[in-house]
Amino acid sequence: MITYTTSETDKELSEIIDLQKHNLPQSLTKSEIQSQGFVTVSHTLEDLKQLNSYEQHLIIKDEDKIVGYLLAMTKHSKHDIPILLPMFEIFDSIQHKGKLISEYKYIVVGQVCIQKNHRGQGLLDHSYAAYRSHFKDKYDFAITEIATSNTRSINAHKRIGFVEIYRYSDNKNTEWSIVIWDWR
Repeated sequence: MITYTTSETDKELSEIIDLQKHNLPQSLTKSEIQSQGFVTVSHTLEDLKQLNSYEQHLIIKDEDKIVGYLLAMTKHSKHDIPILLPMFEIFDSIQHKGKLISEYKYIVVGQVCIQKNHRGQGLLDHSYAAYRSHFKDKYDFAITEIATSNTRSINAHKRIGFVEIYRYSDNKNTEWSIVIWDWR
């Protein structure tokens, strides 16, 4: 039985880390990266606990095992994961509908992952619906950045309703698409 809830325990956060490790590029073949997508950032238990103290992450469980997650980050998270600081700085400098992103109340989808054998079953769509339901009264929109080479993720986010508002390349020549799912 699939359920959508928020993370509350260290055990759940540890399961997120285990799922994350299996979906980092170094754990995947080139073919898997191309066809299945990947996650970019590796978090520690301390990272996830700190992020979870601001807003709880959405988790997908099959019985008692986590099979997917959507991490939640806020403006308060800006300095907690140093590798993500440039993303927040870009958010502070770009506009959406005539206002700087920093002038809005927003939630950052810090990372999304569905376990390989649970993909293609609608879990991502349902988890994003649960994410929106959980956060829509507190935030104007969800925002995230996706490596443009991660075509599976780009296409999935478009299907959900995310719209690209900005594109840039980082100092490693990785191209990123910043996308928003406006809830207003």
